Amino acid sequence: MSVAEDKLAQLGVTLPDSPSPIANYVPAVRTGNLLFLSGVGPAANADGKVPAGKVGSDLTVEEGYEAARLVGINLLARLKAELGDLDRVSRVVKLLSMVNTAPGFTQPPAVANGCSDLLVEVFGEKGRHARSAVGMAALPNNIPVEIEMIVEVED
Repeated sequence: MSVAEDKLAQLGVTLPDSPSPIANYVPAVRTGNLLFLSGVGPAANADGKVPAGKVGSDLTVEEGYEAARLVGINLLARLKAELGDLDRVSRVVKLLSMVNTAPGFTQPPAVANGCSDLLVEVFGEKGRHARSAVGMAALPNNIPVEIEMIVEVED
């Protein structure tokens, strides 16, 4: 088992299967040592439900944070499917976090921290990254958060 997967086990996180694309795109594209992951929504909660709704009306900031953490779990599942070993990640480079927000909601960065914090917990300093966190009027299937990620990988 890899160091990153050991860390996930310590956190009590089991990776689901990598989410399938919901439209005409590929899950990831590699160019050189950079791997670009398409945006994903949240994995299911422990109760098997996938979070839905707008942060700021249907969900609190804390619930949005948890949804973003579940997105991080799906991103890690996609990384594992693409790389076979999470220890091949040499650096998380950038996240684009899109938060499904109620009008006037101004805290997308606080929501996006759910994913960012997970990546730092799993990868340590290699998990620190550049990031944009923006509010959106709507997201596919009414998911509360969608995040895309760029990582640097080792061969």
